Amino acid sequence: MMSISNDDGGESLADRILDAAASCVLAFGIERVTLAEIARRAGVSRPTVYRRWPDTQSILAALLTARVTRVLVDVGERGVGRADLVARMVAVAQRLRQDEIVMSVLHTAPELAMVYIAERLGTSQQILIDALAGQLKLAQEHGSVRAGDPRQLAAMCLLITQSAVQSAQMVAPILDTEALAVELQHALNGYLKP
Repeated sequence: MMSISNDDGGESLADRILDAAASCVLAFGIERVTLAEIARRAGVSRPTVYRRWPDTQSILAALLTARVTRVLVDVGERGVGRADLVARMVAVAQRLRQDEIVMSVLHTAPELAMVYIAERLGTSQQILIDALAGQLKLAQEHGSVRAGDPRQLAAMCLLITQSAVQSAQMVAPILDTEALAVELQHALNGYLKP
């Protein structure tokens, strides 16, 4: 019998719960994830999970934000100019396309994905826009990115890149992974060029 313990043993309790949620998504699909199963896989009680998140949807939103944020941090900044900035955006897109959890949401829970594609910005999208806007401002000062409000440019770059990520499977017979990255790079460079 599994012991239900709230002792995190070095790993953050929140990380353990998010890892359990990821495990559930991969095992059952996003629509069949339950808070009880997340708690069981994390080795904690349901009230422990409820103290951090009010429901399963909130846990899944936090999981997606953590996955996107981790990719952004892992890819890291590459320099100040447009070429480095575009290379980072393309690398983030490629990594997100390889993320099982992010792609599971896109492919098995389209109604959830559509909320963040068509209706409102999610936390991870806000984080991406904020990070990109700061880098775009520096690239503008560097002279390699055209004039314009950095947040507006960042939002448009998000739309272009997000579209490439979400629609990549549809155009895979025409644009394989490498070709998609090359074309995304051309699109972003052309958009940002002074």
